[in-house]
Amino acid sequence: MPAMLPATPSSGKGHSVLQVPVPELEPFVLDRTRHYDTDYVSADPGFVHAHVTALAPFLDAPLLTSRVLARVAEIACATAPFDFTLDQVDTFPNGIVHLLPEPATPFATLTATLWDAFPQCPPYAGRFGDVVPHLTLDALCDDVTQESTRSLVAPHLPARCRAERVDLAWYEPGACRILHSWPLGGA
Repeated sequence: MPAMLPATPSSGKGHSVLQVPVPELEPFVLDRTRHYDTDYVSADPGFVHAHVTALAPFLDAPLLTSRVLARVAEIACATAPFDFTLDQVDTFPNGIVHLLPEPATPFATLTATLWDAFPQCPPYAGRFGDVVPHLTLDALCDDVTQESTRSLVAPHLPARCRAERVDLAWYEPGACRILHSWPLGGA
């Protein structure tokens, strides 16, 4: 488990996210991140850009106390590692092109458990009705379609993956990093 890094951002413009890293899709997602906004390319070697969000936005930096971290650790310990596959490309009504994990239930259960523990942190700030576990690939625009994204990501699919940890990531332009990480099942 990495040491706890300072959570207080220098600019105050960041936010925390609880996420399940998906290293199998890291080359693709990192390339797309570089394409869109290099400020969000992390220099932290433990940071995995490809992820399925468990709960975001999470707490502001001053609220990431040892008690909060201990509660997340309990939830991670009680969640067994699980296998999943990423192969189905889909698009949300807002234009976000993504992969749907199969099965989705372990991700949905993890999100529900975290939200129950932290009711002040509704998934995606409550902007969407049903929370759909997904891995973001791209966003629709004049030269990006679901089909073009499917063609680009095809060499990486199907991605057979294993959820083994939950990361507390900090997203801030020029300072994306992992603040803490917990193995699933307490391994």
